[in-house]
Amino acid sequence: MGCCGANAGEKDPENQGKVSKPGKPVKVVATGTFDILHQGHIYYLTESKKLGDELHVIVARDANVKHKPKPVVPEHQRVFMVGALKTVDYAHLGNVGDMFRLIEEIDPDIITIGFNQYFDIEKLKVDLKKRGLRADVVKIGAFEGDGFSSSREIMNNILKERCPGFMKKDGGDPAQKA
Repeated sequence: MGCCGANAGEKDPENQGKVSKPGKPVKVVATGTFDILHQGHIYYLTESKKLGDELHVIVARDANVKHKPKPVVPEHQRVFMVGALKTVDYAHLGNVGDMFRLIEEIDPDIITIGFNQYFDIEKLKVDLKKRGLRADVVKIGAFEGDGFSSSREIMNNILKERCPGFMKKDGGDPAQKA
């Protein structure tokens, strides 16, 4: 785990083997859209929290979501829902112009990436280093349980169950077009 200071790299027995900055809690940052909360999100955030003492979650701003369909749930509601989860210590709305701005303010020891988040981890590490940030980047695996573990699956099921005429006969993904 990334750290800095005179005792960098020393394990703190009170932090259960986690590496921390001297006298400070191990801060973890998790990011995402969190459009329709589901068990995959809960798994990602729970696994992220296990890596440190404080979990900061940065919820993507509506304007920044360009890699998938626009969120259904408005950003202020998404950050409120994420912040209400007991595993989350701090929920933040991301910055519209600079995704690193909050990361700099939080100064985390670890940044977690969800299994379906397509960051170039090596590029991310280089970008963090350029800004003087020494956080480790950890990829969290996929949720393996039964049931829905993606917002798209939930939306498709809603359309199938509540709006059967809307579903394409060829099995297309109408949520992809939303």
